[in-house]
Amino acid sequence: MLIREVYTKEETRYLRIAFMVSLAVMLIVGLWIANKSRISHAEAGSYYALDARFNRTDGLLVGDLVRVAGVNVGKVVSAKLDDNFKAVLTLEIKDSVKIPDDSSASIVSSGLMGAKYIEIEPGGSEDMLEPGAEFSYTQDAMVLEELLDRIVSIGKANRKPCNEK
Repeated sequence: MLIREVYTKEETRYLRIAFMVSLAVMLIVGLWIANKSRISHAEAGSYYALDARFNRTDGLLVGDLVRVAGVNVGKVVSAKLDDNFKAVLTLEIKDSVKIPDDSSASIVSSGLMGAKYIEIEPGGSEDMLEPGAEFSYTQDAMVLEELLDRIVSIGKANRKPCNEK
């Protein structure tokens, strides 16, 4: 016995609208993902590549910015794992920006829940990193949950029972 559901004209119209809206949302998300995967620099010019090795890069994505003193100087163009399961990020830096070889690269966030980016702290060396070189000093991303766990555990350790004075 085959049961066939019959929809009213109004229900059929709502189903069509829902289908069209779902299709439009999927199309927009697909285009956004395809566009995000294409890494291009906002400014024309030439760039050189540097590598940075991190233990963890939580929240940092290919295409995110590289900054020096808060000024955008490049982008993250690739991410891969090395043989020791560390993340190796390739950064493209503007040719006009020379980075001292004792500089450090840190993964930081713009605000408490903001986007992540790489901040380069220039060192004092007179020797500069050559194209294809790797940063000697890096600092991993701070994970918000770990930070909150640390704060809570410090608070619990410092809290005294109510009946003690």
